[in-house]
Amino acid sequence: HVQLVESGGGSVQAGGSLRLSCAASGYTSGATCMAWFRQAPGKEREGVAATATADRSTFYTDSVKGRFTISKDNAANTLYLQMNALKPEDTAMYYCATGRPPVCPTLRSAQFNYWGQGTQVTVS
Repeated sequence: HVQLVESGGGSVQAGGSLRLSCAASGYTSGATCMAWFRQAPGKEREGVAATATADRSTFYTDSVKGRFTISKDNAANTLYLQMNALKPEDTAMYYCATGRPPVCPTLRSAQFNYWGQGTQVTVS
């Protein structure tokens, strides 16, 4: 099993920045693909960004391209999401996820086995 713990959420004004962290523990060698998802009240969960552990390739949903950056510190088993130029529509609970999907990076949530508890991001 893999345990994921997110941190770094908070409240920020539009145009501001936040950096989310996701600390992984347990069977982390099985975490070949890691991603961030988000879910706003009344909306479906949405994939935000994903990265492959092996080659550090990345994939972003269109709405965050150029503003968000996903990265992973393999030595520390920690995933990051640097969020710049935040907009009110970025307000959501942000979740870290990991798994071994056949193709990575991917934002197909059903292919991720382990999820964190989430961290709230509020942009006003």
